[in-house]
Amino acid sequence: MSENKPAAAKGPDFVRAIIAEDNANGKYKGRVHTRFPPEPNGYLHIGHAKSICLNFGVAKENNGKCNLRFDDTNPLKEDVEYVDSIMEDVRWLGFQWDGPVYYASDYFEQLYQFAEQLIKDGKAYVDELSADEIRDLRGTLTEPGKNSPYRDRPIEENLDLFRRMRAGEFEDGSMVLRAKISMDAPNLVMRDPTLYRIRKAHHHRTKDAWCIYPMYDFTHCISDSLEGITHSLCTLEFVNNRELYDWILENLNLYRSYQYEFARLSLTYTLLSKRVLIQLVQDGIVSGWDDPRMPTICGIRRRGYTPESIRDFCERIGVAKADSVVDWSLLEFCVREHLNEVAPRAMGVINPLKLVIDNYPEGQVEEFNMPLHPEDESHGSRKVPFTKVLYIEQEDFRENPPKKYFRLSPGQEVRLRYAYYVTCTDVVKDEAGNIVEVHCIYDPATKGGWSEDGRKVKGTLHWVSAEHAVPAEVRLYDHLFAKENPSQVEPGKTFRDNLNPNSLTVCEAFLEPYLATLKPGDKVQFERLGYFCMDPESTEDKPVFNRTVGLRDSWAKIENKG
Repeated sequence: MSENKPAAAKGPDFVRAIIAEDNANGKYKGRVHTRFPPEPNGYLHIGHAKSICLNFGVAKENNGKCNLRFDDTNPLKEDVEYVDSIMEDVRWLGFQWDGPVYYASDYFEQLYQFAEQLIKDGKAYVDELSADEIRDLRGTLTEPGKNSPYRDRPIEENLDLFRRMRAGEFEDGSMVLRAKISMDAPNLVMRDPTLYRIRKAHHHRTKDAWCIYPMYDFTHCISDSLEGITHSLCTLEFVNNRELYDWILENLNLYRSYQYEFARLSLTYTLLSKRVLIQLVQDGIVSGWDDPRMPTICGIRRRGYTPESIRDFCERIGVAKADSVVDWSLLEFCVREHLNEVAPRAMGVINPLKLVIDNYPEGQVEEFNMPLHPEDESHGSRKVPFTKVLYIEQEDFRENPPKKYFRLSPGQEVRLRYAYYVTCTDVVKDEAGNIVEVHCIYDPATKGGWSEDGRKVKGTLHWVSAEHAVPAEVRLYDHLFAKENPSQVEPGKTFRDNLNPNSLTVCEAFLEPYLATLKPGDKVQFERLGYFCMDPESTEDKPVFNRTVGLRDSWAKIENKG
């Protein structure tokens, strides 16, 4: 029985409604131009996928344009590695930016000139207070801030100091350029925010040409304006920054882009904080940014998620103004739905138990022609060898079965998929009493897995010929965090205390020969076990498969409830 299909978001979201109204009113003469502006200081995660789908999606829907622009204003944390990975992720999701790749650093000279303009207009000043002193004077939500003693410097003195900052005369942290707005503004962001800071660091694009760098809030709105962005879409944490966005463009008399905020993506059993993700990698808790347990786009790609399923997921969750938490199972549903359509089928045994068919001819090898997809003949078929000795799953045999157990047990007859009916006659145990071998007899009249006399069996098992089995490593993944909300930690503990110690299980498996012909990145359904993806670490001698997502298993649910 298939799962109940979650409904996709109904009707246009508020962003699309705004764009439709703007188009109807001729606000931008029908033009829609968005941008996706990541910082090149880490790998993108599933939350960024939502923003990518929104920004590129609304542009495409309106025959508009979407820029890819890197906000590269902090050389201490940026790297070309991140730039390359972000471009790969955007393309993998199925999108292509319009025109060249843009960088905030493309505008460094213009940004500097705009900063000088604010100084000349008496709207910015150089402050020599330390970061802590500036913070202390900022005030609180209930108390106004206090003016810096340097706030009323003469314009010429500010210009001279700012130019000397650019020339490299002063040390990091010794002074900053601040906007001159109001220290009693209700919005703390507007209390003379910092526009430039000294940072004598090598930049991955501009090298050592600059030793002062603009802040994000100053850079972002001007970059949007210079590129003619119509709808600047960002997440809710920037809602307070919108007032500064508007103030800068208004006071520089620049083309007006407008900022709109939407709720960021939050998922159960997941942390999307870049700080946390970096720590997971640097501390060796995961194998890297592309560890299949990571919520990074490269991680879920390696695990076997598809771009179609991610886009479907983003469409289903929609775009809202209020924060909410999405259940990870919805993402898995979308992945399972797509893989069910496109993934070929094959058989693999990940917890092998030897099965011997006593009355099957010694040395005989049969080949059964099996479809690669039961509902799509275009996938073709593959030949699977069948012999006297097979492997089945340990979970598919019970010496003392509970009620409603229809798999193999003493005296019970089951179907070996596409092969024969077999009946268990005996078991072999080791000295510790563990079952190491199951003996059966088969009915030759049931070739192909169907009985000529019309008798039916309720259990169907997958299997692999022991003689032809391909040894493989199979990696089974669970949530990286054990708690549904891993951000909730007890006093004195950290997010590390919420890690799931069983997030990765490695199995030595046996696969049918067809699976050894796949390439890294290929997806496949291991019949009755789930969807898997061949890992890049695979070798000719030993393939490696990551479980992407499991199948619904009615018996597993009955057993767990019992």
